[in-house]
Amino acid sequence: MTSMTILIIVISTILKMLMSPPSAVVGWVVSKFELHPKLDSKDVTVTFNGKELEEIEKNIFTDYFNEALFLERKQIFPGNEENFLNPETDVIPFVINVKSKNKEMNFFVYSDEDQFDVIKQWKKKVAYYTLSSESLKKFAISNSINV
Repeated sequence: MTSMTILIIVISTILKMLMSPPSAVVGWVVSKFELHPKLDSKDVTVTFNGKELEEIEKNIFTDYFNEALFLERKQIFPGNEENFLNPETDVIPFVINVKSKNKEMNFFVYSDEDQFDVIKQWKKKVAYYTLSSESLKKFAISNSINV
């Protein structure tokens, strides 16, 4: 009798966890698949025009990048990845290299008039999306003037 009661309690607890998992578990699973992840400034190096940004500038850029609003994901057709990784443009991108644990990603951030085009490269995959951020725009303008 008591073993049956314990078994029912254990099974109902497992079913409850499967039906409505805790928010920490949901957040962890969702973070594994998000397109625009939050970056930790300790794990990144940011370069602009071939020069690595100083620690303070890197921290500011990373914070602005994390706070930027995700606008939309753009479609990349198979075979066109190289056109996005090496575009023919006069705009100098910010290059963010992320190395943490077993993850290695590269972000190429191109400044446009009213938005930022971001090319994300990890493993053999490439994604293209746009961001909006006034503070990141001001940072990019001030940095391009200093070049």
